[in-house]
Amino acid sequence: MEWKIELIFVPVTDVDRAKEFYVRIGFVADHDQQVDDDLRFVQLTPPGSACSIAIGTGLGSKVEPGTLDVIQIVVADADEALAHLRSVGVEAEGVDELAWGRFVTFRDPDGNSWALQELPDYAAQSAHA
Repeated sequence: MEWKIELIFVPVTDVDRAKEFYVRIGFVADHDQQVDDDLRFVQLTPPGSACSIAIGTGLGSKVEPGTLDVIQIVVADADEALAHLRSVGVEAEGVDELAWGRFVTFRDPDGNSWALQELPDYAAQSAHA
C-alpha cells in the first residue's frame, strides 16, 4: 500500500495576492474555483512536484496565516533556487550549509516560511570516508 502526500493547506489572508506570489515564483495554478460566496479553492503546484498546495477561503483551516513554517521543498541546486527567487523580487535567505543539505529560506506575503533544500551528495561523501 502506498501513502502519498498530495495536498497541503497554506493559510493566507489575501487569496489573490498569495496566488500571484506563488505563480511569480514558478508554481503552476492548477485550479481556482469560487464554489460559493464563502468557499474558494485554489490549488498550486511547485514545478516538478507531485504535491500541491491549496489556498482559499472557507477551507476550515485552524492554522493562522503567517504561522506555517514546516514546508520543505527539495531542489537540485540551492544557489540556482536562491538566484531565481531574488530575480522575481523575493527576499530569500541562504545558502545555509549544513551536514544534511544546503538551505534557502523565504516567506510568502503573509509570513509563512518555506525552506528549499539541496540534498547532500551522499555517494560522494561515502567515497571520501
